[in-house]
Amino acid sequence: MSTHVLGRTTRRIGVVGALALTATLALAGPASAHAEVEADTAQALAENVTLSFVSEAESGSAGFTEMRVVLPEGIAPGDVTLVKAPKGWNFKATNDGYTLGGPKLPVGTDAEYKVKVRQLPDAKELAFKTVETYSDGEVSRWIELPSGGAEPEQPAPVLKLKAAAPGATPISPSPSPTASETATPTPSAAKSTPAADNSDAGATAAEKEDEDGGGPTGLIIGGVVVALAVLGGGAWWLVKRRAAASDS
Repeated sequence: MSTHVLGRTTRRIGVVGALALTATLALAGPASAHAEVEADTAQALAENVTLSFVSEAESGSAGFTEMRVVLPEGIAPGDVTLVKAPKGWNFKATNDGYTLGGPKLPVGTDAEYKVKVRQLPDAKELAFKTVETYSDGEVSRWIELPSGGAEPEQPAPVLKLKAAAPGATPISPSPSPTASETATPTPSAAKSTPAADNSDAGATAAEKEDEDGGGPTGLIIGGVVVALAVLGGGAWWLVKRRAAASDS
């Protein structure tokens, strides 16, 4: 093969290769947008970890207005707090994760925000399924997980973790009402005092009745006094009557 022919063949191969690369990039373009997550400490059981999320804008006519994230198993919504978000966006915990949204971002602007997690679970990787909403109502769902070795078209953001540090252990759940706070209070000695006071009051009343003649002893003494008075009165009447009869 002559040098001229070889050069021409080489040029053709180069052109074909360039066209193939261009076509590949063109086909990959629409799928290049994605959602990602990174951590300042990507390690199992790490505490107070800051997660940084980025959702790439893929709409040419609308801006992001909301992100909805489903947390992976081992992270409770109450253990996540907002660190940084687009201006005017609000963070709200849900039953299975959280939402973050507000005024629409400029068209073509990526949504970037940060949250802090109380502790990462003991796992090898964590998937944060994300649903993005645009100002025109369009929704992008980055919720797919790898299956059978095939790469999903809209993969969920995945954070790979290193093994837990030696001695690291899960921390206790978020504070909740203790048994002593939720259980019915046990009556204290001070609260049982009135019952004893009532007994003392009853004893005092009985003693007072005895003193005033209202008790059994008082009744007996009263009866004796009345009997003596009757007998004394009767004796006086008899003496007076006999004296009257003698005078007559």
